[in-house]
Amino acid sequence: MDNNRRLLILYGSQTGCAQEVAERIWRESKWLHYSGPVIAIDDYPIDKLIFEKKIIFVCSTTGQGDQPDNMKTTWKFLLRKNLPYTSLTNVEFAVLGLGDSSYVKFNYVAKKLYRRLIQLGGKPLCEIGLADDQHDIGAFAVIDPWIDNLWNILIEKHPLTNGLTPIDRNSLPPPKWNVHTLSSNISIHTSDKLPNNDLLKPNSTIVTCLSNTRTTTENHFQDVRLLKFEYSENSINYSPGDVLMVRPVNSETSVNNFFQLLNDNKDMKLNPTTVLNVTQCSNDMPIPYNLCKPFTLYQCAKYYWDLNIIPNRYIFQLLSYFTDNELEKEKLKEFTTPEGQDELYSYCNRPRRTILEVLADFPHATAKVSLEYLFEIFSPIRPRAFSIASAPSVHINEIHLLVAVVTYKTKLLAKRTGLCSTWLASLNIGDKIPVWIQKGTFQFPYSQSCNAIMIGPGTGVAPFRSFVYEAVAKKCGNAKTLHLYFGGRNRLGDFHCVNDWEKLVADEKLSLYTAFSRDQNHKIYVQHILEQNEEELLKLLSTKECYVFVAGNAKDMPTAVKNVFINILTKNKHLNTIDMMESKGFYQTETWS
Repeated sequence: MDNNRRLLILYGSQTGCAQEVAERIWRESKWLHYSGPVIAIDDYPIDKLIFEKKIIFVCSTTGQGDQPDNMKTTWKFLLRKNLPYTSLTNVEFAVLGLGDSSYVKFNYVAKKLYRRLIQLGGKPLCEIGLADDQHDIGAFAVIDPWIDNLWNILIEKHPLTNGLTPIDRNSLPPPKWNVHTLSSNISIHTSDKLPNNDLLKPNSTIVTCLSNTRTTTENHFQDVRLLKFEYSENSINYSPGDVLMVRPVNSETSVNNFFQLLNDNKDMKLNPTTVLNVTQCSNDMPIPYNLCKPFTLYQCAKYYWDLNIIPNRYIFQLLSYFTDNELEKEKLKEFTTPEGQDELYSYCNRPRRTILEVLADFPHATAKVSLEYLFEIFSPIRPRAFSIASAPSVHINEIHLLVAVVTYKTKLLAKRTGLCSTWLASLNIGDKIPVWIQKGTFQFPYSQSCNAIMIGPGTGVAPFRSFVYEAVAKKCGNAKTLHLYFGGRNRLGDFHCVNDWEKLVADEKLSLYTAFSRDQNHKIYVQHILEQNEEELLKLLSTKECYVFVAGNAKDMPTAVKNVFINILTKNKHLNTIDMMESKGFYQTETWS
């Protein structure tokens, strides 16, 4: 292989998103005749890094500015102070970060990696890309133009030689893998699950559903569940603040809709029992563990592909290559242009149109998609993280989750539903699911001298149920040191875990402050209760060790709460600023959109 046409693509990915983007960059690199592996950062031999010429890094940020698990080893190595500052003199690099600006340390890992690579002598090919999940059209508002710019820079800096010419970027990029159907005499039960590498992860196990209880009243607008699971003794370990990772499966309705769409594809003649075999096109793109053995199309649709995902711009680009209808081709191509992004947002992101609904809207393209490219158009189901609501010292061999079932209306006729929350809500007692533990955002203190102010409206209260119970069990907390601010709509409608809180308050183990926005003529939220308790908060903040934890929806609440604390701290100059509290871990947030 011509070393000038080698491009190493490394990803640090916690849930799979950064890996998907890295794999897309690998596919598109073929347009410029590049070769080279796309692998997790820690799977690459770090001592070989200095011999590379061009490296693309794609990495996410987790928790409070933490690096993904599959880049931790390399991260520690790169931060070693004894590394020569000429280590990467011969390396050109680019960094694309995937983050969420509702967190304080937005894209912290990508920013730090970019700076460190420069310190070690690396030469940036382009500006760092900082993708943001909070953008109207999601992270791809940055990802798409960043990748386009990367190719333009590479073709300018490293023009093709030896008679090679760029492959037309308007042509179909090569597929990741070869996919073939096998003879029908191979028998695989459609009820069989795919091989699952989730149970190969550290701190993973199978849990059994003990109970699935609705914590909101039947007439409340939202269905919230307290799910309790049992695990075998010593099979996993967790602490308050950790999260439970769960990978859902598709509903039978979605799977049936998928096969209904395939009925129009006369070229492939696929059905649920069709047996597929995936093989490598290139050693640079390995086959995932789940697909390493033959499987049925039903298994793939049920357990591997996310049929509920909102497609990004790249999917419309792929579909444009397949359609033989001029009107479809024109519309699909329009969605891929910079000028068409507002229209794409209105069509796809704003109404939360799913991949199956998009395929139904473009029947000519759907009817022509080849088998290999189904694995490009559909993304793997990503795991979801849920704050653990139980305490290991109190709820022995149990893990509890507090889950809001996501369902809402848009301009589309069918209501929108969350894949994972709907699946969890459907679990019956005795059902078994694979799970694993990961470190979460919160780092809770355990000391009799610490004060903890916890703000957790709605299901944001889940990690505080874990912490409060654990702190009380360890005799590190009581009503003087543990202060919980809870918010909901109605005391009788959505006061989650009310019996737990009232018992803790009665036992003088917790101080509880509540805000129920619809129980009076004017709306009251947690920030208003905080303002009313300014004097008490000032006393707590004036102590040597006072921690503030905020958990809940990222929309308005975290900013409103933060402004209350900024106001208190600003009026009392002897106290730390909010920025100082955040940098020292005394003000921590865990939010979601």
